[in-house]
Amino acid sequence: MFGKKSFSTERIDTLIGKNTSFEGTIKAEGTIRVDGNVIGELIISGNLILGENSLIIGNVKADNAYISGTIEGNITTTAQLHLTSTSKVTGDIVVKNVVVDEGAIFIGNCKSNTETSTSV
Repeated sequence: MFGKKSFSTERIDTLIGKNTSFEGTIKAEGTIRVDGNVIGELIISGNLILGENSLIIGNVKADNAYISGTIEGNITTTAQLHLTSTSKVTGDIVVKNVVVDEGAIFIGNCKSNTETSTSV
């Protein structure tokens, strides 16, 4: 969007499958894809891809996030947050760039992150 490339979803470093539930804090580097359920915090130095039938109850920090499922918690990204038409986010977001597709549900506050730091 606006001449910038969106992040690549081709390489997945960590996968939480659709029949998997996890409770606790996840700290990861690279790209993580969640198709199951997570109750807890995700701290990612890299990208988060959240599948359509997935659920996260907890806060998310990542460089980029591509959300198609449900998040009940706050989201902080240092680069881009993309809410697809099937996403539902209940919580506040702090983002540098945000893309919201028609049909996405967002209940919360949005704050622009103008800091250039990439540490999560």
